[in-house]
Amino acid sequence: MDSKLPNGYIIIRAFAHATEDPDKVLTAIRNTLPKELGENAVFQKTSLTGHHKNPIIIFETTIADKQQLPMALQKIAAGLSALDKEKLAEEIQLHVAKQNLYLRFNKQSAYQGELRLSSSDPIHFRIHFKNKTPNEIIEICRSAGVLP
Repeated sequence: MDSKLPNGYIIIRAFAHATEDPDKVLTAIRNTLPKELGENAVFQKTSLTGHHKNPIIIFETTIADKQQLPMALQKIAAGLSALDKEKLAEEIQLHVAKQNLYLRFNKQSAYQGELRLSSSDPIHFRIHFKNKTPNEIIEICRSAGVLP
C-alpha cells in the first residue's frame, strides 16, 4: 500500500438475533479485523425488541485511528477469495457512495475465521474515506488488494 493512505474511519455493525449467541456474534465481528484491532475494539451494545417481541442486540464500533484503516483493508484483501473480489469488482458501483465503501460479510463464515461477502444477515462495514471520490476509493481498494 502506498504511503499516502487516506484518512478515514470504519463503522462496523451487526445484529445478534434471539436465536444467536451474542458472544459468538462478537467473535465473528472481531474475526473480520486484524488480530490486535479486533481484540481492542470496544463495541456499543444496544438492545432492541423485534417485530414479534424477540430480543435483538446491535453491536457497533467505530475505528477511527488512521493507522488502522490500512490494516483493516489489508485484512479484508487477504481474507476475500478471488471469486468474492471479482464479484465485488463487478458490483463496485453498488458498494461506493458519498466517500464510503459498504461491505457486508457472512457472520457464520466470519465466526470460522473466513471472510465471505454476503447480504443475508451480515456484518456491516462502512468504510469512510475522507475527501475521496468514488473513483479514488476504487483505486485505493485496487492498490490494497481488495479488488483485482
